[in-house]
Amino acid sequence: MPCVVCRQVIYLEVSIAMPALFRSSFRQSFRQSLGVVALVFMSACSTPGKQMARQPAQSSIATVSVAPPVDMRVRMTLQQAKADPLQLLNRISWGASASSSRQMQALGMDRYLDQQLRSRSALLPAAIQQQIDDMSISRRPFDQLMFELESQRETAAQSKGSDDSLRKAYQQELTRLAREAASRALLRSVYSSNQMQEQMSWFWMNHFNIHSGKHNLRAMLGDFEEQAIRPHALGNFRALLRATMLHPAMLRYLDNEHNAVGRINENYARELLELHTMGVGSGYSQNDVQELARVLTGVGVNLGVNANAPRLPPELQRAYVRNGLFEFNPKRHDFSDKQILGKTIRGRGLSELDDVLNLLCRQPATARFISHKLAVYFVSDSPSPALVERMAQSFLRSDGDIPAVLRTMFDAPEFVLSLGGKFKDPLHYVVSSVRLAYDGTTIMNTAPMFNWLNTLGEPINGRQTPDGYSLLETSWASPGQMTLRFDIAKTIAAGTPGLFKLENKMENSQLPVRAQEIPGPALANSDYVKNWLKNFSPASRQALQQAGTPQEWNAFFLATPEMMRR
Repeated sequence: MPCVVCRQVIYLEVSIAMPALFRSSFRQSFRQSLGVVALVFMSACSTPGKQMARQPAQSSIATVSVAPPVDMRVRMTLQQAKADPLQLLNRISWGASASSSRQMQALGMDRYLDQQLRSRSALLPAAIQQQIDDMSISRRPFDQLMFELESQRETAAQSKGSDDSLRKAYQQELTRLAREAASRALLRSVYSSNQMQEQMSWFWMNHFNIHSGKHNLRAMLGDFEEQAIRPHALGNFRALLRATMLHPAMLRYLDNEHNAVGRINENYARELLELHTMGVGSGYSQNDVQELARVLTGVGVNLGVNANAPRLPPELQRAYVRNGLFEFNPKRHDFSDKQILGKTIRGRGLSELDDVLNLLCRQPATARFISHKLAVYFVSDSPSPALVERMAQSFLRSDGDIPAVLRTMFDAPEFVLSLGGKFKDPLHYVVSSVRLAYDGTTIMNTAPMFNWLNTLGEPINGRQTPDGYSLLETSWASPGQMTLRFDIAKTIAAGTPGLFKLENKMENSQLPVRAQEIPGPALANSDYVKNWLKNFSPASRQALQQAGTPQEWNAFFLATPEMMRR
């Protein structure tokens, strides 16, 4: 019997009325093919909650052989482990494409991965880079942008009740800036030559999650990603954590700007221990949370345009720090000593944060928590304790060097054996589909991608709680999700002209306005896709054979279990 998920998918896919996406002459054949597509979905759902192991393209009882046991402690290069290059690309990038495959073939798998892990520059097509350069968040300094917005907010507040248009204009500007940040992230994910950088930037943005809906955070998230996350995404964890701790977006989101001596706010201190470093149940106590909150007193945000330093006693004036929107006000700080995790933090001001950073980043619990989360992202929903421990030891030996930890994971036999088994969250599904379907074209408008992600329940920076989006299959493999993905596959398969129409041409933009439509994807004619199909299951290939038009073929391909996993 099919599982509950499968039965609902079959029912939904067979019973839904087909949109006017396909020509009526092919409607009958398409409906006949739905049953086969439903079977494909069944194969994707046949073992809910578990990762699919890599399977050969063809199998036969007569040829089944038992592989010798693999010593998971042995370090092997990807070449030695005979990793599948296409499945490797699907795992370490936002989705394999013909162009990224050519890059890997030119270098070989191991050199390509080394380059991705250590590269600090990423190339974008000129037209894509121009789009990013034309954005307000690229052209205007962050501080200036925020000061202007604060002035606009104050003016709108003074007109409240008499002129609501100023408030609406302020809110619209916040939303526009948030869309710019999200659009920049999507464009980089689709086009960047350094896909590992983009993968890890999203991973850390999700790890240090900030919801865009609070206060004026919509305008801050672009700078948070650009200045706190991206420079350290493949760097050192301590430097990354420090950058997030000092960014006004984090301090505002988790209320630390309200944390002062005598008026302690524990929100940020708790999440810093629970979500950002050590993890739940790792040995810290409520007293540790309270003591950490005392360390963080006076660390906040100042949006005053011409704000001078607050009036302070002479002995505190030297301790005052103002850097852009960041402010450390010693008058609000608790200068007494603190006890955290059995260690004494001598009270002396902002430099206490450095002691705390060293303490937290060198905790074995932090090494294991971060390693486990990376393994869930890149290997399996349930990574082996042995793999996590090896990664954690690498974390501690390297003092938090992120590429070193990742390399330990990539060199592990568990990683190679897991290729093709991780279920894609909505963002991975949407970006990988666009990368494959429109490889070599220039997207001018990311609005359709925003809509798809909203529909699938994973809008960029849209997670309200600080824990970030789930990385587990069980969070995304519902019957409703599968139906929505099939609808999106049909939309992409038919061509998505909205991706190639400028929504609003920005002032001073050098981008050309597209006068003609981009033809729809021709996946069936792609030599790259044909080669990939050799590794598809018989059920998937059978479903594709039922397609009566190129559009149907594209839709079926983008809806196969192979496209749902990476």
